Amino acid sequence: MTECLPRPEVIITHESDLDGLVAGVLLQRLAKKLFDSDVRLEAYHYNVWRQRDLREKSAWVTDFAFEPRVDKPNWAVIDHHSTETPAKTAILIHDLNKSAGLLCYELCREQGLGSPALDRLVHLSNIADMFLEDEPDFVLAGDYAALVKTYQFWNLHSLIGGRIEALLDHPLLEVMAVKRRIEDPLGFAWSRENISEISPTVGFVDTVIGSNNLIIHQMLEQEATKYPVLLTLFRRATGTVIASLRSRNGEALKVAEKLQGGGHANASAATLPRSIKTIPDGINYLREVLNPKKDEPLNSLEDIFASIEIAQK
Repeated sequence: MTECLPRPEVIITHESDLDGLVAGVLLQRLAKKLFDSDVRLEAYHYNVWRQRDLREKSAWVTDFAFEPRVDKPNWAVIDHHSTETPAKTAILIHDLNKSAGLLCYELCREQGLGSPALDRLVHLSNIADMFLEDEPDFVLAGDYAALVKTYQFWNLHSLIGGRIEALLDHPLLEVMAVKRRIEDPLGFAWSRENISEISPTVGFVDTVIGSNNLIIHQMLEQEATKYPVLLTLFRRATGTVIASLRSRNGEALKVAEKLQGGGHANASAATLPRSIKTIPDGINYLREVLNPKKDEPLNSLEDIFASIEIAQK
């Protein structure tokens, strides 16, 4: 498969998680091996990526869903998100059952770029990104994923000098483990009592401490709330407000797409507009966007059923 890859001017990956970091760095190494070239790595959140001008004549894109605008000659997309777009011009390497990092690592191994350390790291990243809760290493994998969520993509990249293998048994994992053991039970108990309605199908879970992902996962697993989609908000140091959505039956992605976001069926995210500066502002914005106005037509059976449910209360 690697012999079909074009020489890229840039490698583009998802900035928000460990899978994007692993996939992007691995593709840089693959480009170095294939073309003896140090290709620059760029990372974006969904909303910025969708606004980026695709000016390069060739590129590799990973951990972003395949869409018509990247179906370009000399472009390659290595991804695992669902897509309804067939590849007509670009090269598409796609598997719904493997993380982007694992797909990129399989390409690297074709060129002899594998190692026991990378085997282990990619395995853990795949468990975390695909949320394989039945895997024995599920909890540990969550600690690795939390590194990027906590310290941010480029900060962590700089700390390890781009050597993703250095994340294995990194001292910061001790911080993640302690936070999980102490903070998560406290955070779950508090958050369970602080859920407010965004729409009839989406609940906002306020969080003050602990891992948002694991707290929300536990709520969904225990059916601790009536909402099929649970949403959390967090504010980056830059002032950007991010919405994270989780579900169990595929509803999260549909909501994220209404917010110009994306991700997996049950684990998605969206960046709110720059005018949204605070969490309360974000809640008000979400209520406005996700609830059809009385004089607007309902767009789906889900909206119709939700409207009927509200009328019956």
